[in-house]
Parts: sequence; C-alpha cells; structure tokens
Amino acid sequence: MRPNKLRALLKSGKPSIATRVHSTWPSIIEAIGHTGTYDYVEFLAEYAPFDLYALDNFGRTAELHDMAAIIKIDQEPRSFLAQRGIGAGFQGVLFADCRAVEDVRQCVRIVRPETPEDGGTYGVGPRRFAYMGYGGTPEYVQALRDIVVMFMIEKRSAVEQLEEILAVEGVDMIQWGPADYAMSIGRAGERRAPEVKAAERRVFETALKMGVAARAEIDSVDQAKYYLDLGVRHFCIGTELSILFQWWKQNGDNLRKVIADA
Repeated sequence: MRPNKLRALLKSGKPSIATRVHSTWPSIIEAIGHTGTYDYVEFLAEYAPFDLYALDNFGRTAELHDMAAIIKIDQEPRSFLAQRGIGAGFQGVLFADCRAVEDVRQCVRIVRPETPEDGGTYGVGPRRFAYMGYGGTPEYVQALRDIVVMFMIEKRSAVEQLEEILAVEGVDMIQWGPADYAMSIGRAGERRAPEVKAAERRVFETALKMGVAARAEIDSVDQAKYYLDLGVRHFCIGTELSILFQWWKQNGDNLRKVIADA
C-alpha cells in the first residue's frame, strides 16, 4: 500500500501546506505538483461537480507528483462519499457540518476498518487504493487506520461541545468554519465579527491544548502569522476558483479603464 504522506507529517510533528481546488481536471493537479511546494491538495467535493472516474484520476495525478490528497465532503451521504474517496486514493477526509459528538463518532467509524479492535464500517473492496488487490489484508487494514480524519468546527452546537468532540478517539485534525458558524449564531455574513473571531481563537487554542492538530485556511501569506502565534502549523492557502476570479476581475477592470482612457 502507498504510505500516507499526511499521516507521516502528523506523526513526525512537521508542518504541512496545502491548497484547495474545485476542479478535477488532472492538469490543474499537475500544475500544483510541478511547483514542488505542496504536501497535499484538497478537493472541494462539497462544492464541486464530479464523478467516480474523476476521483480516481485525481488520486493518480497527485501521487505522480508525490503529493497526498484529501477530500472535503457533504454531510450526506457521508459514508458513500468518504469511502469512495478513500478507495480512489484520497488519504484524508474532511467532514463538514458535524453538529454533535455522535456525528463525529460516526464519521470516524466510516473511515476506519471493520475489525473487532477498530470498530469501523469500512469493509473489503477491490478499489484503486488497494492497487488491484481485493483488499482485506493487514496492509489494507493499516492503510485505513492511517487515513487522516479531519473535521470542520463550524456549527454553534459543535463549539458548545468542543471538548467532547476533540476527545473522540480518531479525530486527527480540525479546521474552523467562520461562515457557517456566523450563520448558526444568527450573524449570517459576519464571518469576521468579534464574536466569531473569539470563537475561532478558542477552537484553535483548545484543540492544540488537547493534542489535536489544527489547520488554518488562509488567502495570503501575511495571514499566517496570527495562526503561527497561536501554535498552528498546518495551512491551506488559496482556492483556484477564487484566484482565477480575482485575476479576471482586477485585470479586466484595469483593461477597460485603459481602453476608456485611450
């Protein structure tokens, strides 16, 4: 089985850098890989259209450039999406919209192998990550144990149960979701409100105190210092759709002004 690069970074206490994409086009993943900068790339399956063929090709392309890949999935159908993502070669799953401790426990079970000691619900299947084998070997079981299980902390109820959630065995990493949190407390659109920022700080500080890795999602390098000062060492920078929109908007506007002034 292919070693899990993100798991190895977590075990060694090393930092990690990722970026996010909506596209499953292999050339986008290749372009990221050619930079030689990123440890893994995140596919935003929660937002983007895709099919099962695309997931397999995403996994292949990331591996060709010595990157890991993770998949962010919708709240439903969690089991299907997570297990097909893992089967395609994604080495981490980012679960969105968990509202309570039991949601988190169920997500961990989805990812872990169905053995007496693991108590998971991932069974045997001849999927891509088994490299043409049927699965069910000790190596197959270990690969499932190594899958990095990540959670968005983005609902009011999840923040209220934060310590209980972080104490669930199998929670490897958390990320803050300010937009969902703001909406869940009746402050829709106010993701940078003081109340939201205070909750974010509490989430990160509590996670690190309890030994759970925390990942910050940032848009520019200058935003990293705030999180570094908190002790965060895992970052995801940029999203290709936003990067393209900002370039098109800025340069299109500027070109129109130049033409109008000519």
